[in-house]
Amino acid sequence: MTIVDTRTPDPKRFVPGATGDWEIVIGMEVHAQVVSQSKLFSGASTEFGAEPNANVSLVDAAMPGMLPVINQECVKQAVRTGLGLKAQVNNKSVFDRKNYFYPDLPQGYQISQFKQPIIGEGQIIISVGPDRKGEFEDVEIGIERLHLEQDAGKLMHDQHPTMTLVDLNRSGVALMEIVSKPDLRSSDEAKAYLTKLRQILRYLGTCDGNMDEGSMRADVNVSVRKPGGEFGTRCEIKNVNSIRFVGQAIEYEARRQIAILEDGGAIDQETRLFDPGKGETRSMRSKEEAHDYRYFPDPDLLPLEFDDAFVAALAADLPELPDDKKARFVSLGLSAYDASILVSEKAIADYFEQVAEGRDAKAAANWVINDLLGALNKAGLGIDETPVTPAQLGGVIDLIKEGTISGKIAKDLFEIVWNEGGDPAAIVEAKGMKQVTDTGAIEAEVDKIIAANPDKVEQVKAKPSLAGWFVGQVMKATGGKANPQAVQALVKSKLGVED
Repeated sequence: MTIVDTRTPDPKRFVPGATGDWEIVIGMEVHAQVVSQSKLFSGASTEFGAEPNANVSLVDAAMPGMLPVINQECVKQAVRTGLGLKAQVNNKSVFDRKNYFYPDLPQGYQISQFKQPIIGEGQIIISVGPDRKGEFEDVEIGIERLHLEQDAGKLMHDQHPTMTLVDLNRSGVALMEIVSKPDLRSSDEAKAYLTKLRQILRYLGTCDGNMDEGSMRADVNVSVRKPGGEFGTRCEIKNVNSIRFVGQAIEYEARRQIAILEDGGAIDQETRLFDPGKGETRSMRSKEEAHDYRYFPDPDLLPLEFDDAFVAALAADLPELPDDKKARFVSLGLSAYDASILVSEKAIADYFEQVAEGRDAKAAANWVINDLLGALNKAGLGIDETPVTPAQLGGVIDLIKEGTISGKIAKDLFEIVWNEGGDPAAIVEAKGMKQVTDTGAIEAEVDKIIAANPDKVEQVKAKPSLAGWFVGQVMKATGGKANPQAVQALVKSKLGVED
């Protein structure tokens, strides 16, 4: 396969070295486990966390005479993913045997796809930033291909002093291997790419993206070169299972390669592992330029063929994807930054849309992002664990708009709903939290504060902005219940401060 360099060198992303600037070139092979109830070629369950070797059929165990049968749902999931990546869907693809020694794959070869994958070229738009000005930059990253293959099992080396144990539950589970073009130029871009890819897969429902469970993992290819030069020798960092670790691995590996080259050495093409504890990569095995996996079409599986109508039906049923949803939220008056936060998880976007229905979108976004997500983050909870329902948060916003409570009281009300639950309107009534709108009562409090602080009154004459101090004192004296706008208007009027 010819590797094409599609990006113009960008000085902002150059890495300084002792002999001048360097450019990091990164490509990723992401293995994403397909969401399906059964495996790619057998009816065995894909349930995570089952007892070792509980989800193993005769096909998975490679018993004599057992033949693979393609799982149609896995094919549909791969096509959905291809459509979500704006990629070419190939109506004909072929399954090949990849001959490679897998101690945890009983058949002794992997069924994968080589020359004719199910999905061809596509693209992902990532957002990198913010920079010093708080701005983000959109970067297009090319997708080379997506192919289906079966996963291997799991080897456990720490369960017995002299033996390695094998769990075949994962053996035969459907994987989508999503291969990027070498378009990534920094650890930040790589993290943004992996984050965006996981986001798209989760919106589509084709992979759960749970990297801690191994259902999504990345092989990261890193090389360095002088800006605009020929591609350098790459090293592959295998099976990185965290977005944060991907960034750390790239940073370390790039520095390691630059140091070797500046010292007059050469980079050995090899496969490496990342050690999170030490924050460094280490050699796993050497890797030759030519791979002799002896690929050939699997004789037990016919070529996979489907028509345009099959693809069209799947396309018609796709959900709204993150970029489209973000654009729609921006059209509602939200900033691109706020919209990005809200679409980061489909569950957050769904929550926001319920809160915003029939209400001011900006107000709804502020409460979801600043108050709800802030409280969830502080409590270590996910959006699916929130104690405040969209209806309850919407109720708080309605009370502010109606003038029943002030913004300050609303914060207190949110805390009560978070901790105790209940209907916001009923809580306000029961606890006497309504804001004071009686201008007579507010005026009396304003007069009292002014009379008690003649020195401050004199200071306001010289510096009108100090009138805000009186507003604060009145709000404090009324327990935050006074209508802030009424307080401000009365204070300015009585102190002779012009707008």
